[in-house]
Amino acid sequence: MKIISWNVNSLNVRLPRVLALLERHAPDVVCLQEIKAETARFPTEVFESAGYKAECHGQKTYNGVALLVKSPAAPTDVLRGIPDGDEDFQARVIAATVLGVRVFSVYVPNGQEVGSDKYGYKLSWLRRFTRYLIESHKHYERIIVAGDFNIVPDDRDIWDAHAWRGKILCSDDERAAYRAVLSTGLSDSFRLFDQPAGVYSWWDYRQLGFQKNHGMRLDHILLSSSLADQCVSSGIDRDERKGEKPSDHAPAVAEITGV
Repeated sequence: MKIISWNVNSLNVRLPRVLALLERHAPDVVCLQEIKAETARFPTEVFESAGYKAECHGQKTYNGVALLVKSPAAPTDVLRGIPDGDEDFQARVIAATVLGVRVFSVYVPNGQEVGSDKYGYKLSWLRRFTRYLIESHKHYERIIVAGDFNIVPDDRDIWDAHAWRGKILCSDDERAAYRAVLSTGLSDSFRLFDQPAGVYSWWDYRQLGFQKNHGMRLDHILLSSSLADQCVSSGIDRDERKGEKPSDHAPAVAEITGV
């Protein structure tokens, strides 16, 4: 199984690039985030024509997540949102079973600023999601959680750790919340391998962030133990940040044998 996770920052704008990515990589599963489209407006037929079955959890203007699965496989047992009874109108997670693997596409709140109401919502959302994963591990042995976590796991994952220490995306509480997600039984696929320094998945559009490689690794593919043992590669497709109308994120890519 080849899996790709990509925050496209508006599917309407990035659809041609997503289709080109499917043709170039031929992934088995794609997890999309920040599609910024209502479910009713999701281009399901376009993806079907490209050979992919799609499931979406969308909303107008903001957020939104989706799963694309290469035919003839298909997503089953689809769940949208966190099924804990709390009312939440933000479309941030969708889960489905694909080839016996429970796959989550996740878009974690940004948090805006440490100490703000949005920061509190981010930490609360992560606690809810962690409980959701704990429950999911009771029912599924093989789990993939892929998405934009809006968290820099450690100082290796940002271009200037000193300047960002304690700030949003890098604060101690956010990193602790990320470790809590991992503690449910998941491994960061990127860190299963020796990686060169300066590999990131997000760069600001402003101030030549990409050209200067002033980036952060915010996009992660997390694997349960049996899948981590079968993972043969993991990295970031930096080329997708180049060219015409790129997202500010580059896709995370992982390959797993035996699925």
